[in-house]
Amino acid sequence: MAAIDCGTNSIRLLVADLPDPSAGPQAPLVDVSRRMEIVRLGQGVDQTGRLAPEAIERTRVALADYAAEIERLGAERVRMCATSATRDASNAADFRTMVQQTLGVAPEVVTGDEEARLSFTGAVCGLPADAKAPYLVVDIGGGSTEFVVGTRDGGVQAAVSMDIGCVRMTERHLHGDPPSRDEIAAAQADIAGAVDRALEVVPGREAATLVGLAGSVTTVVAIAQGLQAYDPERIHHARVSYDQVAEVTADLLAKTREQRLANPVMHPGRADVIGAGALVLRVIMERAGMPSVVASEHDILDGIAWSLSETSA
Repeated sequence: MAAIDCGTNSIRLLVADLPDPSAGPQAPLVDVSRRMEIVRLGQGVDQTGRLAPEAIERTRVALADYAAEIERLGAERVRMCATSATRDASNAADFRTMVQQTLGVAPEVVTGDEEARLSFTGAVCGLPADAKAPYLVVDIGGGSTEFVVGTRDGGVQAAVSMDIGCVRMTERHLHGDPPSRDEIAAAQADIAGAVDRALEVVPGREAATLVGLAGSVTTVVAIAQGLQAYDPERIHHARVSYDQVAEVTADLLAKTREQRLANPVMHPGRADVIGAGALVLRVIMERAGMPSVVASEHDILDGIAWSLSETSA
């Protein structure tokens, strides 16, 4: 199965096999290929309401490469989901046409609720035993952040999507390099208001475990661990405290883009927006009263792949 997640900041591919039935109901997918490129599809969408032509072209180049790999690996089923940027754009039809021509299947512009369900499914499969339910799963993307509460057995209890992604918050508030104190305060107020509204919809304060998804979270966790290279195996299911997150966030917001780039775990395409992503995570932990966060390298991409297994069952 081949799953593609096209978000506001990145596009990702997972080609995977179903686990052997003897491995048990919580066994993870068997990765064949897992890739990520930063294409910044949502460049300027918050201001213009349109996808920039150069952003669509960057996405097309990455997608053409993915299509070739999918064909080479012989994936039998393909699903591509596009999220926040293409929900917001007035010229989304141009994007859909490009995807159909490049990949051979139409992209599904999923709703915030569906995005949340897929993220939750991908995140909770294989969580360690010390991660107690119910879970508050937060997927901090480029344009939006999804909040989902549920359990492994009972599924999603409540979900909501808020427009506080790392690209959107950077473009809206964090203009300095590094951002000024006033810019950070404005971003924090914007994020806190959205998080409080989200927690009125989902009972996140009642959850036992916070699970954080996507590149902002995994990068913060990698920095908190002091890694000298980005290592998904050491990041996946690592738990870091609120104090560690707050320290990393303050450090990132105090640095210039070039200084952030010097960190060995920093992806070049994330360096200009990681401060906002870290701030979103820190504020969520504050407002939900969470003392720690468990990072997951498995997220909506894995949920998309699992959805293909359901249709083939």
